[in-house]
Amino acid sequence: MASTHAFPFRLGTTSYIIPDEIIPNVEFLKDRVDDIELVLFESDEFSNLPGRDDIGRLSDIADEYGLSYSVHLPLDAYLGHSDRTERLKSVEKCRKIIELTRPLPVSAFVTHAEAGQGVDINLFSEDGAARFSDLFWQSISQLLKTSEASASEFAVETLNYPYDFIWPVVDDLGLSVTLDVGHLELYGFPLEDHLKKYLHRTKVIHIHGVREGKDHNSLDFYPSSAMDSVLAALQASPDPDRVFTMEIFSLDDFNSSSDLMHERRRGV
Repeated sequence: MASTHAFPFRLGTTSYIIPDEIIPNVEFLKDRVDDIELVLFESDEFSNLPGRDDIGRLSDIADEYGLSYSVHLPLDAYLGHSDRTERLKSVEKCRKIIELTRPLPVSAFVTHAEAGQGVDINLFSEDGAARFSDLFWQSISQLLKTSEASASEFAVETLNYPYDFIWPVVDDLGLSVTLDVGHLELYGFPLEDHLKKYLHRTKVIHIHGVREGKDHNSLDFYPSSAMDSVLAALQASPDPDRVFTMEIFSLDDFNSSSDLMHERRRGV
């Protein structure tokens, strides 16, 4: 399958499609997509952070095949945590990833605004939500001071709570949006409203199917009518640098999702 440049966006997927490490996945995907989401993490038990040689290889592949990389900042970075020490640790985790991947053609740094492991932001009072938003603002401001990333490179993702909670931060600091339309489907948020309000600032789309209450499935399980709405909005507001990530994690899901997208290409 050739790379897809016929779409009015950069078609992408994750760095976990085949059961192997990042470099073999990128080698497999290099002529199949335009952007690869690098899902990076580091813990006491395990790390998948690429070394200097791997970064060089990723850069070479990108140059040869016209790839870009959307870098997902660590999932255990809690930039809105109530504890200052935890926020600073999270800022440093993100700064380390930004510095590591700076040699690569990065399309965006996909960013979660979270308050801590297992913390349900939906349960915050009005004052609590405002406090969370302010703490997230502080963390991103610190990242902007201590890293070489520009504000628009940070693409803050729609999660399981109303995006209105953090939109003032995104808007005030000039950040971008990762519009996860799979999350909108899973959590029952209105797709059309989000497209109207946030597409103009959206750098990355995440799309995946929802099956039996679980997300990150093949696009075969994403509603056809919702797909029509997403593709129509992207056609009406084309941006060749916007990334459309099929956020899935298996070869079967990748193949079926890619087939669906290429079947729809004529209508885009």
